[in-house]
Amino acid sequence: MTDDRPAPSPSTPLTLAEVEALARAAHEGQTDKAGRPYAEHLAAVAEGVRARGGSAEQQAAAWLHDAVEDDALSREWLDRAALPQPVKDMVLAVTKRPGEPVEEYTARILATPGALLVKEADLAHNADPDRLSVLDGATRLRLTAKYARVRSLLGL
Repeated sequence: MTDDRPAPSPSTPLTLAEVEALARAAHEGQTDKAGRPYAEHLAAVAEGVRARGGSAEQQAAAWLHDAVEDDALSREWLDRAALPQPVKDMVLAVTKRPGEPVEEYTARILATPGALLVKEADLAHNADPDRLSVLDGATRLRLTAKYARVRSLLGL
């Protein structure tokens, strides 16, 4: 875990480029289910947010959307990071909690301003047929059904 990374002081907010660099460093060495560097997923989600007209805050949240969930950065790090509160709120909204029902998870996303666009871009990349095609059939079917259910609950 990379909690030892100092969070810049609140008087010096992180730029989008700094958030990207931090996210890339925090997920260094991690791979996705297909064995690809995890930073490729983060970049695709951030680009998906940008392409959908998302704000810089939503793009920052996209870069960090899996950081707490994957233990790449701690909740404590996020709490003290020099980020606008809406970015922190979006990151926490899309962070799945152990044992949390999907209905509660999606309700939190819907209740948090800006989070739906981040999750939409995340789901779009996760459900990309090219990405899923490299997985075994059972995993592909399970994930396709999972992503469809979340999309439905989110009204996407």
